[in-house]
Amino acid sequence: MLTAYPRSSEHNPDAAVWFDLLNPTEDELGQVEKSTGLSLPRAGALGEIERSSRLQRQGGALIMSTPTAVQASAGSAAMAPLGFMLTGDRLVTIRFTELVVFDTVRAQLPADQAIGGIEIFTRLCEDIVDHMADALEHLAAELGKLSQATFRQDDAKSDHGVRANLKSKAQLRQVGRLGHRLSALRDGALGLERILAFAEQFGCHDTAIEIKARLTSVRQDLKSLADYNDQLTNKVQFVLDALVGLIGIAQNDIFKVLTIVSIVGIAPTLIAGIYGMNFKNMPEYNWTYGYPYGLAVIALSGILPLIWFKFKGWF
Repeated sequence: MLTAYPRSSEHNPDAAVWFDLLNPTEDELGQVEKSTGLSLPRAGALGEIERSSRLQRQGGALIMSTPTAVQASAGSAAMAPLGFMLTGDRLVTIRFTELVVFDTVRAQLPADQAIGGIEIFTRLCEDIVDHMADALEHLAAELGKLSQATFRQDDAKSDHGVRANLKSKAQLRQVGRLGHRLSALRDGALGLERILAFAEQFGCHDTAIEIKARLTSVRQDLKSLADYNDQLTNKVQFVLDALVGLIGIAQNDIFKVLTIVSIVGIAPTLIAGIYGMNFKNMPEYNWTYGYPYGLAVIALSGILPLIWFKFKGWF
């Protein structure tokens, strides 16, 4: 889908300042190429990871691309390429997923008069950074709730067996999703920071001081977000280590119980096996209280190890 700004230029593409291409067809790409004189990159080229492929100069135009994090199913994140072509006072954007930022910026643009492409580019970058900051704040809130749930003592006492296992699996999956989303945001912020540095170096020679100052401010905000992202990543790793440790402790408790049960059962089984042998010369068979005696010995052989383990603090 091709959207041109200002709207009055949709029937006269040569007058457009901003071409926004969403999942473009070859016909739409060709139309924009004819109007701008640029050779627009396709999806494969925008997805390349080399810096030389993401940041290029084509004559007087800047061709820039970066991965951007988008919301996927089940609260996870996915990466989608985003391309910017900045030439003179015009801007071309190519994207392959819906981004709320673009709709927000388009709605804020004045309808009566067109503004320059560098201004639109700056507004897009500012809103993308704001969106990243909101996403990090949301992730921090989720991580805080997960951390509190992980270290609450009453949970370990109230959940047992299958319920505890299901809860641990859900928490581990949530940690994995949080880590993946943080990684996606980190990649998007790094790519956007490179784009801003490239645009400042090669595309802002004739722009107003205000635009340069705003781009510099956006870069500084991205560095702050990168530091905050690193902090959250470390916290995710800490919560993951804690969960794995708690799961290991729970497994040790299970093995401890099995060990106690197996040891406690050895002596009674041995005694019952001895008195279960059908030999003639076993005097206990002829005692009046032989049967209660055998039961008492079996019970005592099981109780004494339990008292010993309790004294040692095993349970």
